[in-house]
Amino acid sequence: MSDAAQLGAFLKARRAALDPAELGLPPGVTHRRVKGLRREELAQLAGISVDYYTRLEQGRAKNVSDAVLGSLARALRLDDGEESYLHNLAAPDRRQRPAPQRIRPELQQLLDAIQAPAFVFGRYLEVLAWNPLGGAVAFDFGRLEERSMPKLVFTDERAKQLHPEWDAVCRELVANLRAEGGRHPGDPAFTRLVAELSAASAEFRQLWAEHAVQEKAQGWKLFANPVVGELRLRYQTLRLPDDPDQGMVIYHAEPGSESDRALGLLASWIAAGERPVNTHR
Repeated sequence: MSDAAQLGAFLKARRAALDPAELGLPPGVTHRRVKGLRREELAQLAGISVDYYTRLEQGRAKNVSDAVLGSLARALRLDDGEESYLHNLAAPDRRQRPAPQRIRPELQQLLDAIQAPAFVFGRYLEVLAWNPLGGAVAFDFGRLEERSMPKLVFTDERAKQLHPEWDAVCRELVANLRAEGGRHPGDPAFTRLVAELSAASAEFRQLWAEHAVQEKAQGWKLFANPVVGELRLRYQTLRLPDDPDQGMVIYHAEPGSESDRALGLLASWIAAGERPVNTHR
């Protein structure tokens, strides 16, 4: 799908997600045949012509101005991540060829010094580096040939064992992946990844068609760790200022909780030089 077609599909999906009643729009003389706003209603809210908006959804409009994109973002009630995705799709000429992914030695040293599960993901949620506790909490990345989180979650059956809330993890991951892909519209590597996931997973195809966009930032995640049992951890994502394609994710447990005690036990085994028997390899 071209950038223009992706833009049109995204606009259509976000338009369908809006509730006319919440926006104060009249229900109309007849019942709505589809969910969300009509094209003419969205165009009116954005202050653009219906014909121009129609051409946007059909992938026939070029050189969309920042002013129009800003108006559309406000009309569609997009958050910051969704608005960035919109601008990225609409301005493919601004993109640069993705640089090779590298981990600076200083970054690995920082990971190893963090007394919490942590890893660094790169372009399209590829795990590039991790610390020992990060590898013990989830997959043992050091023993994996494939470290793409989307591929692991959607094509490795062990992911369902590791993530009791697998459906929620999948939904969040797909929204994160679409946001990541918006940074480099048209990148063949991203196109191949989406094609592989679409061919391998019906769940991925269904979620991808929803066009949800969400920057990976913070939240909770539940793990069924094979060594210490259930771990409910909060995560924070820190983007690296010298490479926006890379982000460091750090997990921590609620102080004094069962997860905190279990995480401490896992850390003590690692510190003592004992290798936890992690079956998720």
